[in-house]
Amino acid sequence: MDNNVTLRKELGNFLKTRREKICPAQVGLPSNSRRRTPGLRREEVAMLAGVSVTWYTWLEQGRPIKVSDEVLQSIANALMLNAHEISYLFGLSQTTPSKNALFKEPTNTMFQNVLDSLLYSPSTMLDKYWNVIAWNKAASTIFIDFSKLDITDRNIIKLMFTNKEYQSRFTNWPEKAKEMLAVFRVSCTEILNDQWLKEFIAALQKESKYFNKWWPLHDVAAEHEIKKIIKHPLAGKLFFEHTVFLTPENNFKIYINTPTTSTKEKIKALLTMHVKKDIE
Repeated sequence: MDNNVTLRKELGNFLKTRREKICPAQVGLPSNSRRRTPGLRREEVAMLAGVSVTWYTWLEQGRPIKVSDEVLQSIANALMLNAHEISYLFGLSQTTPSKNALFKEPTNTMFQNVLDSLLYSPSTMLDKYWNVIAWNKAASTIFIDFSKLDITDRNIIKLMFTNKEYQSRFTNWPEKAKEMLAVFRVSCTEILNDQWLKEFIAALQKESKYFNKWWPLHDVAAEHEIKKIIKHPLAGKLFFEHTVFLTPENNFKIYINTPTTSTKEKIKALLTMHVKKDIE
């Protein structure tokens, strides 16, 4: 069988199985007992993705039709695909996921529970692109409220070079920014061919004169920081021991900042203050 035919057939089967896994209520559609098959109907997926029913039907049937990245991403969103499924979908279509699709990785609740258990240790989880995909309350309180950022702005390198609030947390920003960039460059070896990286670098070179100046230097460094000092506008200087853990299955990194005794008391006070504001 022709390789393209095989890919199209597998693509159709993959879409069908993903469609059948979704309960209509999950996407805000009414569910009733008249449904003959499990999951969503083709016309419902088409509606959610903003494409015609005929076109989507042809895609599931494995017909030789052209599919743009934007449409694939819309279908991925409609089917609530995770990052691994998105990569597989784009692979079957012989194209590369758009950068927004790469931010769709849902966080395993186990990891989120681990972060939440670290009450007074500002902790985050990063993917291979240095996107912050999970964090705890302490991290939002000490560094920046990640929940208020656009999903594409939750990137540590982007924050370090373009976000003044995040930059203000570092007592010696130029030195820390250069160190972070050198570590980031080493981590880029596994994504050098990703279109995302090319677009990311090009955008930052336009947005930050410092990034544009330092990136061409090709400085590299290992992740070595053990002690970290953060400057908070209300609590003043905060002192932490910095630890990094690598998750074995998907190479996510969990960054834990363990506070000194005095810093822990300051964080307790800040968190209490935030709780009172939330109640008010």
